[in-house]
Amino acid sequence: MNHLSTSDYIVFLIYFIVVSGYGYWVYKSKKNLNADTKDYFLAQGSLTWWAIGASIIASNISSEHFIAMSGSGFAMGLAIASYEWMAAATLIIVAIFILPIYLKNKIYTMPQFLAMRYNDTVSGVMAVLWLLIYVFVNLTSIFFLGALAIETITGIDFKVCIIGLAIFSAIITLGGMKVIGYTDVIQVFVLVMGGLITCYMALHLVADKLGAKTVFDALPLLRDQASDHFHMIFHKGDKYYDDLPGIAVLAGGLWINNLNYWGCNQYIVQRALGADLKTGRSGLIFAAFLKLLIPVIVVIPGIAAFVLYQHGYFHTEMMDGSVVKPDHAYPTLMNLLPTGLKGLAFAALTAAIVASLAGKSNSIATIFTLDIYKKYINKKASEKLLVNVGRITVVVASVIAMCVAPTLRTFDQVYQFIQEWVGFISPGIFAIFLLGFFWKKTTSRAALVSAVIVIPLSLLFKYLPQISGGAIEAIPFLNRMSWVFVIIIILMIIVTLTDPESKDNKKGIEIDSSMFKVTPSFIVASVLICGILTTLYTVFW
Repeated sequence: MNHLSTSDYIVFLIYFIVVSGYGYWVYKSKKNLNADTKDYFLAQGSLTWWAIGASIIASNISSEHFIAMSGSGFAMGLAIASYEWMAAATLIIVAIFILPIYLKNKIYTMPQFLAMRYNDTVSGVMAVLWLLIYVFVNLTSIFFLGALAIETITGIDFKVCIIGLAIFSAIITLGGMKVIGYTDVIQVFVLVMGGLITCYMALHLVADKLGAKTVFDALPLLRDQASDHFHMIFHKGDKYYDDLPGIAVLAGGLWINNLNYWGCNQYIVQRALGADLKTGRSGLIFAAFLKLLIPVIVVIPGIAAFVLYQHGYFHTEMMDGSVVKPDHAYPTLMNLLPTGLKGLAFAALTAAIVASLAGKSNSIATIFTLDIYKKYINKKASEKLLVNVGRITVVVASVIAMCVAPTLRTFDQVYQFIQEWVGFISPGIFAIFLLGFFWKKTTSRAALVSAVIVIPLSLLFKYLPQISGGAIEAIPFLNRMSWVFVIIIILMIIVTLTDPESKDNKKGIEIDSSMFKVTPSFIVASVLICGILTTLYTVFW
């Protein structure tokens, strides 16, 4: 039955009051009467390492994980966890090599870095590309999946769910990054607890229906009943090879995807840009540990739903007409939770959705306000006006995403849609940043070539089989990203070496080797994470 009981609504109401009340308290107690844009958009100097780490994860984990990644767990199994586990390794690299560059050069937005390192043209083009992806892919998918889940669980109309999510997230977002950062600590606690409870209950259901003695016996039972769902690496010819093409998840396009997302993405990096280096690094390593936990919360329940479906359960719930919809797996499991716990799981899901909406909206507002409005529309705008423009931007972006969201109903696994479409620009962005970081000769013309060519080149590789009349096989999108990245790097090097500007390029940013030194505690934490990852891939290869 797709409805919450009174007790569930009470649990959810308590969560809503706590988060909103705490957000309001943070806003009032930490309010600066002379607050400027850095304070509003970055919470400069006021976030602790645990708030940074929690905020990164709360903003990253959303309905695309609880619903879409769980759906991918139902369809393809544990292999989808590579996005999470490889992200943990990526965060270590970002903490060591990328974050120090931003902090040393006082970078607050990604377009600002591009303007400083290259020129305003490159910055402007990329700012527009980021806004388009953030609004029409990321924000839209969060609204769609979040509303879909709430509709499935509560029976409330889809449109009403979207409006409710928009209002709740606006309460958090309009208070600025301080409110987002500190309320995200509660959000992460709730989403982890609710997610673990849902995972436990899913395993309990497997044990009950399939004759296992305890919940702990359900895990090996899952592996026995769905052995094809417990491989991290697919081989050519496997059903989902095109989504996760073999070794590319360890030594290919997934690195480009992750390094771009975690190191060159306003939405994520923004949390650490207002802190000192030690605090920022500690926040990133904390986030890396949390990423290791996410597949337990979202992928295992998806596999559990698959096994139960294979044994004759959930056939009605998993179907949309005559088509099996993997993204229905997590909401279906949540509907089976006992009264009260269902409310907590619902609060966890809502926490993930709202935190991600708030974080994404804040990043959209930051880029539009500081890198487009202030630079091209009103150069003399006061700090107060800029903050207000940021708040208006949040509302406008949300309305656009809410209107576009229903069109995603046509997709089977929305998580793969998100990854592929973001992947159309990721190779170009990462190439621009990588050479901008570490090769002082790289010119603005080379960066502009990358920005302009990345989407056409990505589309060419996507439709190459059709263009060639079937003579060329379809290329998995992670492999396409690798090819596009390599081609763009080569083009940028050629353009730079033939550009007179490279001979006297003074656009290089400040870098010295001392920036990359880390503390012993950071080394220990990094080795521990890498050891866990090595074990996981060895066991589940």
